[in-house]
Amino acid sequence: MPSDTHSEASVMIRFAGRDVRAARGMPVAVALWSAGERVLARSIKYHRPRGAFCFDGHCGGCLMRIGGLPNLRACMEPCTEGLDIEGQNAYPSQKLDVLSAVDWLFPRGMDHHTMMTGSRVLSAVTQKLVRQLSGLGTLPDQIAATAEDAAIVTPDVCVVGGGPAGLAAATEAATTGARVVLIDEMPEPGGSLRADPRYGPEACAERTRRALASGAEILASAQAIGFFPEDRGGVLAVATRSRLLLFRPRATVYATGGYAQNLPFEDNDRPGVIAARGGGRLLLDHGISPGQRVVLAAAPDAPVDFAEALTEALTAAGSEVIVAQVLRARGRQEVTGAVIRDPDGKERTVDCDAILVWATPAPATELLRQHGCAVRFCAARGGFAVTCTGDGQTDVPGVFACGDVTGYVGPEAATDAGQRAGARACEAVR
Repeated sequence: MPSDTHSEASVMIRFAGRDVRAARGMPVAVALWSAGERVLARSIKYHRPRGAFCFDGHCGGCLMRIGGLPNLRACMEPCTEGLDIEGQNAYPSQKLDVLSAVDWLFPRGMDHHTMMTGSRVLSAVTQKLVRQLSGLGTLPDQIAATAEDAAIVTPDVCVVGGGPAGLAAATEAATTGARVVLIDEMPEPGGSLRADPRYGPEACAERTRRALASGAEILASAQAIGFFPEDRGGVLAVATRSRLLLFRPRATVYATGGYAQNLPFEDNDRPGVIAARGGGRLLLDHGISPGQRVVLAAAPDAPVDFAEALTEALTAAGSEVIVAQVLRARGRQEVTGAVIRDPDGKERTVDCDAILVWATPAPATELLRQHGCAVRFCAARGGFAVTCTGDGQTDVPGVFACGDVTGYVGPEAATDAGQRAGARACEAVR
């Protein structure tokens, strides 16, 4: 399922001194992956190679200088004609970074705060050197233009998150005639459905159409960056590409889902180790198989239905898939193989060009905790999940939660929970 990057909608971007053709609007990280570029960044301190992991803006593995601006998430920035893309924190380049000697010199770790502290002069020199070696890019090429003033938005119900739960909540709430605004950080709604072969972009489009037909407003590429309770009863700050929006809804439904998690094996930070959902996004959203020979590593307690569906889809797309426990990723800079343990317990080394990891997503509860909502740890459901009643009511009046933010439940259960939370939120504002 190759991506058609040679159509009239294609553009030329430039990375590491070479031109790369990409589909217009395709995320930069996806375009570079398609072009065979895995090493996009270097770690702040040890200069270990870094690459995209989650492909949904949450891991920080693909921070790059894009269009003269530092520290942008390559998986969230669209390709445009002539876009210039550079790595950061590396010399002379991301692939050949001589500063990676730090990782070799300090294999057991380095605490630069205690180095050379016996001498004030040597300590000052050491700290200056460390500051030169570390960091995340330099200042932008140009001074930022003056931003528009923040706008106040006052819907009846604000739904945060456009996955299965959020779309269902917005649809249900809007059918009552309430003004409902759904905000989602991705360019198109769908959330985890976009990475799941059982659903995919078509199902996302259909659910989005239903939400719009019900009267819900959808604000895409908009990220809820914080809730501030001290601001006249509380305000939810939402950053868009053009301005800051300050939401003061009568009720808020959080359907923020969960974050992709890695698995604990040696060199699990190598570029080419990606989240299974990231692999699903590559395949379903962009028609790019994550690799010709892929190792799929699932945590023992991770839901098996998604892993099985993804394995089937990758195989149908022409990838060879090996399902096994990964003990170590191989490759100096990017993944070239893996040491695995087969289901029968035997260990062996295999060649591969990608390792997909599937672990139960961790609930994205930060905004709810800023409201003061209670959370509870449940390892089987991904970690600290918000607590709520069956209809989504948290212990904070006017704040509701549904879907995987309450602990991983899966797409269908998340949809049902979203419908209940949307209905309950509307009752609360009548």
